[in-house]
Order: sequence, then C-alpha cells, then structure tokens
Amino acid sequence: MLKEFKEFAIKGNVIDLAVAVIIGGAFGKIVASFVNDIVMPPLGMLLGGVDFKDLAVVLKEAYVTADGVDMPAVLLSYGSFIQNVVDFTIIAFVIFLVIKAINSTKKKPVEAPVAPPAPTKSELLLTEIRDLLKKTP
Repeated sequence: MLKEFKEFAIKGNVIDLAVAVIIGGAFGKIVASFVNDIVMPPLGMLLGGVDFKDLAVVLKEAYVTADGVDMPAVLLSYGSFIQNVVDFTIIAFVIFLVIKAINSTKKKPVEAPVAPPAPTKSELLLTEIRDLLKKTP
C-alpha cells in the first residue's frame, strides 16, 4: 500500500496539482487585494461614500449580560458577501481568459486525408464491363 501511495504521489499530475493550488492561493490574495484596495473604494465613493465592509443588518444589538460580559452585536454582513462576489467574478474572468489563451496556443490536430472507400464488387464488375466495351470496335 505504501508503494502504491508513493507511485501516486510522485506522478506528474499530483505535483502539477500541488503547484496549481499554491499559485492559486497566492493569486487569490492578489485578487482580494485588488478588489478591496482598488475596485471597492471608488465604487463606494460612487455610491455615496459607502464602505462595503461596513454594510450589515443588525439582527441583535450588542448588550451586557447580568454577569457583566459584553456580548457583541449579531450582524448579517452582506457587504462582505458583495466583496466576495466581486472577488469571485474577477477570478473567474481571469481564469477564463487564461484558459482561452492556452487553448488558442494549442495546435489543432491536422486530420489526415481520408482515402476513398474501396469499390464494391458490383462497381469492379461494372468497371471491367466498361473497359471491355471500350476495347470492342
């Protein structure tokens, strides 16, 4: 079982997948920074100075328990959801462009010319008859 696992782990596909996951994680951070630091601030300004991180619906206000423990408010943070949707859309679009570029660089397989099908027995017989008729005066 250990031998099979070693063969599986050393295959090129597993290593390629690991590299893709690591690069994907780094790419996700870049896109998150792009959305949070570049896209959302101007969008928030256009919408009247709204910071999307602060958009939320208060389900239950913050309160202090009888023991004196501060309990935070319960929030439905839809602003974070909007940012995540924008992140996802940008990542999906970039991946689409990368895959499209990769597919356009792939060489299309050249199809070999297809030989015409062999003549049937009746066609061969008709060809012989035609040739004989041509020879007859």
